[in-house]
Amino acid sequence: MATTNDLKNGMTLDIDGQLWNVVEFQHVKPGKGPAFVRTKLKSVMTGKVVDKTFNAGVKIDIAILEKREMQYLYRDGEDFIFMDAKTYDQTAISSETVGDAANYMLENTDAIVAVHEGNALYIELAASVPLTITYTEPGLQGDRSSGGTKPATLETGLEIQVPLFIKQDEKILVDTRDGSYQGRAN
Repeated sequence: MATTNDLKNGMTLDIDGQLWNVVEFQHVKPGKGPAFVRTKLKSVMTGKVVDKTFNAGVKIDIAILEKREMQYLYRDGEDFIFMDAKTYDQTAISSETVGDAANYMLENTDAIVAVHEGNALYIELAASVPLTITYTEPGLQGDRSSGGTKPATLETGLEIQVPLFIKQDEKILVDTRDGSYQGRAN
């Protein structure tokens, strides 16, 4: 149990049986009336973002999340099989929990899995991952005032926009947060 004075960004709260991450918070002391804390919370399960205001000093439940280093091994039907890096235990995680991270994961990809009371909640990947382009049209030279882009299909099946000079079978870095091209991989 903690109070609203202990809030920090990234902290996970248990509010009415649901888990919420603190995106941002602000302590407000108006000239008149009691102080309060204005927060922006993101649901761990659905990703929905809400604004919530607490009176200053109110007790809140902090959820204890265990973040484990795991390695993605393979896909088994709808489930993704991960292996704990310390204990070598294998865990099946549903495709709903993995979500968009599946677009950036190849076999043997390292990930952080957030676990609460034995249940996997979400997957965190590195900020960018190297992936190979399996198909893209050749770039066309021509009149343009700024750098153009073209669609490219990655080895995971994800399609992103890349600059015209990128060729098929090249390895590029892809941002895992928004799927944007970051540059060529070394």
